[in-house]
Amino acid sequence: MLDLKNSSTQQIAMEAFFFGYQAFTAKADEMLDRRGLSRVHQRIVFFIARYPGLSVKELLAVLGVSKQALNTPLRQLIELELVLSITPETDKRKRLLELTPEGAAFEQSLRREQVKLLQRVFADAGRDAVDGWLAVNQALGNTLKPAIDL
Repeated sequence: MLDLKNSSTQQIAMEAFFFGYQAFTAKADEMLDRRGLSRVHQRIVFFIARYPGLSVKELLAVLGVSKQALNTPLRQLIELELVLSITPETDKRKRLLELTPEGAAFEQSLRREQVKLLQRVFADAGRDAVDGWLAVNQALGNTLKPAIDL
């Protein structure tokens, strides 16, 4: 167990997290940049792929952003024909989001690169380390639990 009362240990833990995240996002960032997109676009397509038919309201809650913050990147993804915004017959006020076939392929290509990296480092780290990593990340995520259950 790390002694997080020690300043040096705090810095080591935070530096490891920073560089780990930087490595995790590097390839995806390159792929996004080639399309003029950013990490927020990746988060949007990731959660739409994960929860097809997600409403805009639900996506706002999951991402923890305002309508204004979501508006431009979501509109760009729709204009690029990566995301569809569908108004269901049962409730004209709602907009449900789905990936187009091109959007699904794009999301899968981003995820594939990140999964390759995770597979490599997980194999090196071993099962106990991976279980610990997952537990820590889930605990971190639970501190910002989305306002909805998906």
